[in-house]
Amino acid sequence: MTIKEYQRKAMRTATPKCYNTANAALGLTGEAGEVADEVKKCMYQGHPWQPSKIIEELGDVLWYVTLMAELMNVPLEYIMQANIEKLERRYPDGFSPAASVNREENNGEV
Repeated sequence: MTIKEYQRKAMRTATPKCYNTANAALGLTGEAGEVADEVKKCMYQGHPWQPSKIIEELGDVLWYVTLMAELMNVPLEYIMQANIEKLERRYPDGFSPAASVNREENNGEV
């Protein structure tokens, strides 16, 4: 499946009530919290590590990212490309702790 196909198919399940930024932002943070909760349960509460649960929650995160992209009228591909360009500017030689600490000095970015 391509990214464009995912975006189209995922948004077929969005109802008119979904289409507002508060819903998208709150849904995104809620689903990201569910990913964190699964990790917490494994690390501190003795639950078994179940990648399938993390993958399922990441799918829900992606759905809300897609909804926010739709609200901004941009394709996911655009967001992905812009993110890669930012990372390449910040870390032209790949990530390193030194590059992270000196990022602002070297690139004028925060």
